[in-house]
Amino acid sequence: MPRVYLETVSTLGRVMGKLGAQSILFAVIVQILVISAAANIKNLRIWPMPLSVSYGHRTLQLSNDFVLKTEGSKYTDASGILKEGFSRLLDVVKVSHVVDANFSYVGPSPVLKAIQVVVLSPSDELQYGVDESYNLTIPAHGNPAYAHLTAKTVYGALHGLQTFSQVCHFNFTTRTIEVHQVPWTIVDRPRFSYRGLLIDTSRHYLPLPVILKVIDSMAYAKLNVLHWHIVDTQSFPLEIPSYPKLWNGAYSSSERYTVADAAEIVRYARRRGINVLAELDIPGHAQSWGNGYPSLWPSKDCQQPLDISNDFTFKVIDGILSDFSKIFKYRFVHLGGDEVDTSCWTLTPRIRKWLKQNKLNGTTAYEYFVLRAQKIALSHGYEIINWEETFNNFGNKLSPKTIVHNWLGGSVAQQVTAAGLRCIVSNQDKWYLDHIDTTWQDFYSNEPLTNITNPKQQRLVIGGEVCMWGEHIDGSNIETTIWPRAAAAAERLWTAYDNLAKNPSQVTRRLAHFRCLLNQRGVASGPLTGGGRAAPEDPGSCYQQ
Repeated sequence: MPRVYLETVSTLGRVMGKLGAQSILFAVIVQILVISAAANIKNLRIWPMPLSVSYGHRTLQLSNDFVLKTEGSKYTDASGILKEGFSRLLDVVKVSHVVDANFSYVGPSPVLKAIQVVVLSPSDELQYGVDESYNLTIPAHGNPAYAHLTAKTVYGALHGLQTFSQVCHFNFTTRTIEVHQVPWTIVDRPRFSYRGLLIDTSRHYLPLPVILKVIDSMAYAKLNVLHWHIVDTQSFPLEIPSYPKLWNGAYSSSERYTVADAAEIVRYARRRGINVLAELDIPGHAQSWGNGYPSLWPSKDCQQPLDISNDFTFKVIDGILSDFSKIFKYRFVHLGGDEVDTSCWTLTPRIRKWLKQNKLNGTTAYEYFVLRAQKIALSHGYEIINWEETFNNFGNKLSPKTIVHNWLGGSVAQQVTAAGLRCIVSNQDKWYLDHIDTTWQDFYSNEPLTNITNPKQQRLVIGGEVCMWGEHIDGSNIETTIWPRAAAAAERLWTAYDNLAKNPSQVTRRLAHFRCLLNQRGVASGPLTGGGRAAPEDPGSCYQQ
């Protein structure tokens, strides 16, 4: 149950003990409170579940001129991030209806005139570990009545506005926006600092408006990292000024991203509290690079991994990461390192000769390549994320600034943190969105800290990520494949462990409500029945599917 109720029970226990009340009376009161708390949770319509929450049973109307007030805030909002967030709030709570309030229906009900937002930090730097906490209160009375939102940073305030939007409802009789269940008191902060969603623009090109719309939907669920798997074997769609012929690896001249496009994705995401993690998957998954620079291939007939024997390979990597550093300001860069088949190195005569000269075989050459690429990334100020194969093969050689990205084994996080390295959890059996048979219940139940009991090791799990690999995904079906299952993982990553449902069936109604909310906001989320890309089985209410 939310912490506020646990604290109430604990306080009553101390009071009753001091009064010398009979234990049976205390047990009865506790049981009543537990039943009340369960009822409150059942009636909650907020996703993801806050750290602590209490609410009442009254209704307020939003004023026609509902405004943002920032008196007392240390944040000047020179960049307009908060103002834009408030504007988006007004748009989503109207759910595209015409609000022409007829207050004659309302009677003497109080009217909420404004939301007072106080941000305690003057900075709007967005980086890993930024404080995302907030406190939101909506009183039942006041003259005038204001909602109050306090946050350490503007990004916590944006999360608070998202929560506020979920307690607002359009009334079709009065044509007003109402806030139900006031008074509200919400104290909230995320469990993990890294809450990611991967998109893949190599297997299928995703138009810029599609990516921006995915970013919007991420913000609704309080996800905060867009992992952009930009290039792969199939295509190289991103402009790289240092090596412009890499663009020749795009599927077509119209399926590309300019530097300005990438910068816009980063800018757009930042203004919603979302970091963009760029991935350069090397040395495997890089065949498309050779369309512009054939010397990056081991041979014409054996085209990946990248040619380890050619210094030009590492000059290109250096140039790409230099260009990345001008666009992608997140502390981390993803260097892939997965599924590396070194046979092109060992079967190509000139590379085999180079390996022999350097006393390397296929396995040690793989290690050499990954570590050399890591040094290049470090020289550009990045910390590194690598897929788990690098750890599985030579974990003790990795830079201590490495984060190991789990995707294969269920026990990898336990092993990584025991070795003193950080970890991101994305185990494919539970958090791969392209596995469309995996249900939202599986997504919800996947616990990143499974079998990790040491607090120091637990802190090394920085979070998790759901992965939307693109082999069978493009702009036509990406949303229905992501949602609502990504929302189930989002609650697992945001909500305090003790507040998570032990059985996913306990959150079905609340998640169904969030799924319908996504639909109302123009996000093509599928129903809860089935796995990814599910369709409604029969006619009926959105809330029953």
